[in-house]
Order: sequence, then C-alpha cells, then structure tokens
Amino acid sequence: MSESKTIKVIITRQNGPDAQPFDEEFEIPYRKNMNVISALMEIRRNPVNAKGEKTTPVFWEMGCLEEVCGACSMVINGKPQQACSALVDQLEQPVRLAPMKTFPIVRDLAVDRSRMFDSLKKVKAWIPIDGTYDLGPGPRMAESKRQWAYELSKCMTCGVCLEACPNVNSKSNYIGPAPLSQVRLFNSHPTGEYHKNERMETIMGDGGLANCGMSQNCVQSCPKGIPLTTSIAALNREATLQSFKNFFGSDYNN
Repeated sequence: MSESKTIKVIITRQNGPDAQPFDEEFEIPYRKNMNVISALMEIRRNPVNAKGEKTTPVFWEMGCLEEVCGACSMVINGKPQQACSALVDQLEQPVRLAPMKTFPIVRDLAVDRSRMFDSLKKVKAWIPIDGTYDLGPGPRMAESKRQWAYELSKCMTCGVCLEACPNVNSKSNYIGPAPLSQVRLFNSHPTGEYHKNERMETIMGDGGLANCGMSQNCVQSCPKGIPLTTSIAALNREATLQSFKNFFGSDYNN
C-alpha cells in the first residue's frame, strides 16, 4: 500500500560557510508524483532523521516551483538540476541531495550565486534604455533572429550550466556559459547592439571565451535546452571579427 511506503533521502548538510559538511539520512512517507521540493517540505514539517533523532530543518532555496526562477538548483543523485521538476518516482533510491560546489555554501543546500550575477553585470547583460521620456515605438527584430533569440532568453540564471562546466571553479575566473550566451542575446537586440563592442571586448579578455574548453557539459545539463555551445561558437566568430576591427581600425567592414 502506498500509505506505508517510504522513501530514503540522504542530504549533504552544512551548518554554515565555515562548518564541516556531513550526510544526514531521512525516511519520509511516499506520495505519488512527489518532487524533491515536496520531500524537503515533508522533512521541514517533521525534522526527524532516520535514526529517530530530532534535527534542524533542512535549509534550501525556492521561488516559483515551476522551473522559472532557478532558485532551487542543487545536485540530485550526482546531477545538477532543479528540485521542483525532479520527480521522486523517476529517481534512483535512496535520493541523494547535495549543494552545488561551484558556488560558496550558505547553509545546507543553499548556495551564493553572486559569482554568476557579477558576471552578468560585467558583460552588461541588459538593454540600456533611458526611461525619462517617451522614446516612441521600439525597434523591430527580424523574425528569424527573434526565434533563436527567444531561446536564449529562457535562461533563468539557475547556475546548473556553471556547476556542470569543468572550467568553472574556485581556481578560475571563467564567467561561464550562461553569461556568455546572454552576451549573444543582448548583442542581437537592435538597442542592445549599441554596447556590442564593449561586451565583446569584455569576453575577449581574461575569464572569457578563451577559458571555454567546449566540453559540452553545459548544453547537456541546461534545464531549458538553451543552445549554449552554439552561442559560444557564434561569439568566437564575432570575436575574430572584433579582432580585425581592433587591428585595422573602426573603418574595417565586416
């Protein structure tokens, strides 16, 4: 009977940034169609581990619960993914949960993703618009460009691609695939294109395109199916053109 069925969850926990990590096992009642968030909520409701010992509720982050905000990223059975869309019925038992290692630990399964947000600031991943007065109708994009640009806009800054990338680590300042893909997105916008050269110069420097090893891990792990390596390849072509412009001067015609 499903009423008596249980699932085991092993969670790598850490009480703070400087604390030592440890594994704690929980056994919770099974319900059909449970996702990992539901399992964590059950543990929070009754924080008693598999040994019958009272413990602290597990700390994690969540927002939308529909794979849009990217906040609930964690490593589930060795794979970085979203806890809201990871169904327990489709996971090998026991379910093992751990925080992403690419980012500094806050507590338990929650990490500080500032590294990724700082990279987005570095590459100016936004459309600069002066909102102090009416600028009139905005520029239009060709339908063919809009279609692939829309795919890039699905990025929810979850950090999964950075976690999967072997070149993003504490010894590297590589900004990672998500910020690079956003450079391509905002360079394609008729208004964002005004800052294209500045963005290109940024990613052509230290921590940019040259640090990508093209392992393909990012595109395989992206929960939104964003063609990250396609973007990086396109940016490499743009970087070549930018190098010619820099060498021959602003009159170089691509």
